[in-house]
Amino acid sequence: MADSRLLKNFQEITIESPVDKIIKQIRSLITSGQLKPGDRLPPERKLAEKLGVGRSHVREALRKLEFYGILRTLPQSGTIVAGLGITALEGLITDVLKMENSDFASLVETRVLLETNAASLAAQRRSSEDIINMQQALAAYEEKVQRGEQAVEEDLMFHLKIAEASENSVLKSLMLIIIPDIINSFIQLEVCKEDRIYKALEEHKVILQHIIDQEPEQASAAMRLHLKDVIDYSNSLKSGAGNGRQA
Repeated sequence: MADSRLLKNFQEITIESPVDKIIKQIRSLITSGQLKPGDRLPPERKLAEKLGVGRSHVREALRKLEFYGILRTLPQSGTIVAGLGITALEGLITDVLKMENSDFASLVETRVLLETNAASLAAQRRSSEDIINMQQALAAYEEKVQRGEQAVEEDLMFHLKIAEASENSVLKSLMLIIIPDIINSFIQLEVCKEDRIYKALEEHKVILQHIIDQEPEQASAAMRLHLKDVIDYSNSLKSGAGNGRQA
């Protein structure tokens, strides 16, 4: 009994990959002000030599940072720092996730509010170009799912394309801050099982069809149904925390 109680004080040691370490270094340089918005990063080759890693690790780290809006690649200018807003807020969200289960539940509630409204607005405002972008994002997601591979970034991209179609840039920025950490927590806790991935694919198709058909209420309802597993998991955390307080 005592051993079990003491074991709770220990945390599993996670071994960081070279990509994770590169991302941490770049984010640290940005948040400390050593790298400012508009600053250009050294070429991949020079970064790889300085860091003592392969260029593929550097390329992957830069790609991920660009995906989350922290870096931006400009033609003939290389990779530059996009801005501080998202980075700073993303750090705050990460800190919140380390606090309490109820905080995580609040993030999930916020995601549901954002995404159901994004789907509704997208159904009202989507353009022909938006439809093509959403279809391409869904195709990229489906391709990875059919190969039996993780499709986390493709999943996120589909949701972000819906947010873009809503024509609300603030909504998209908030989703960029919140969703990646929620998805990562799900992966670590093995919530996203293989059968769930195929189910999610079909749900994506339903959401997209409602948006194409300009059916805002149905699109919003389909998005809420798609997020049901996230909501249920969040509720289980709140329930567990409540039981813990009563014991």
